[in-house]
Amino acid sequence: MSGGKKTRGRQKIEIKKISNERSMQVTFSKRRNGLFKKAHELFALCGAYVALIIFSPTGKVFSFGYPDLYTVIDRYLSRVPPVNNNVRQFIEAFRSTNVRELNAQLTLANDALDREKRRGDDLSRLCKMIEDPSWWASPVDGLNKDQLELLKMALEELNKNIVEPNDRLEILGAPTQTQQAQMSPP
Repeated sequence: MSGGKKTRGRQKIEIKKISNERSMQVTFSKRRNGLFKKAHELFALCGAYVALIIFSPTGKVFSFGYPDLYTVIDRYLSRVPPVNNNVRQFIEAFRSTNVRELNAQLTLANDALDREKRRGDDLSRLCKMIEDPSWWASPVDGLNKDQLELLKMALEELNKNIVEPNDRLEILGAPTQTQQAQMSPP
């Protein structure tokens, strides 16, 4: 690894017109963006109204204004102070309140999503447990309320599925499975 510098870094340049067209266009773009950034900082830090109108060497017009280019120009031409400076403060307060409300809604939605994911995981585990042939032998101590409710519903459904065929057989007069087991010799 070489210890020398690869670039010349930031250097002081002589202020004179650049003769190379391409270099002049690149320099113009960079300096224009820097000027717009400084104008924005002046508005943000001091609350000053700022307007910039720049004509490029190729004849294009670039404009920049805070709070609005036309507002600043109208104010300059009429030399009248702004009607209500509190409007800007009200707008900023409304924006920040709106952002806080949206953040609160997002937090609530994320919390609800997390709860539903946990519930889905619990349901998946319970479904796997039910699909297992010995699911009824699993300990119920580790189950939460929702899981116990699902287990209760599954057991009730199983009971219903067992009782219904026996009831039909009794109505028809045929011996039930219990009666058949009692009649068959050991």
